[in-house]
Amino acid sequence: MDRFDFSPLFRSTIGFDRFARLVDAAARVDGNAASYPPYNIEKTGEDAYRLTMAVAGFGQDELDITVHEGMLTVSGKSQEKNEDGRYLHHGIARRAFERRFSLADHIKVTGANLENGLLHVDLVREVPEAAKPRHVKIGGGEGARPQVIEQKAA
Repeated sequence: MDRFDFSPLFRSTIGFDRFARLVDAAARVDGNAASYPPYNIEKTGEDAYRLTMAVAGFGQDELDITVHEGMLTVSGKSQEKNEDGRYLHHGIARRAFERRFSLADHIKVTGANLENGLLHVDLVREVPEAAKPRHVKIGGGEGARPQVIEQKAA
């Protein structure tokens, strides 16, 4: 079975359209998929994260980081160099790669740097005021409009 029916879930939820795409993408991931380049994901603060990828042999001009529609894509393509057979053993892989990471809502990339063969991508969750929880006063009578009376800190 390669497809799941999420219609019962969507009958009781609103605005989780992206959820089905995430589950479909996770189901398509092969357990034996390439693991190059290796990476770590760490939590560096309450709402801060760091993705670290081992990209030995790649320069800044050979790496690309893109964020589009909740998807972080890190790719690398080594520039062709004329080696003239000078290597007796070439064990540092410089093959092209592309890694994709699904970002949760309100996650933003704040910076990236390349240091000692490690690419660090810093991310932070920035929830806008409009998305934070708030209390709504219940009005009485017909035509009464609800009013926000208190905004709680997240």
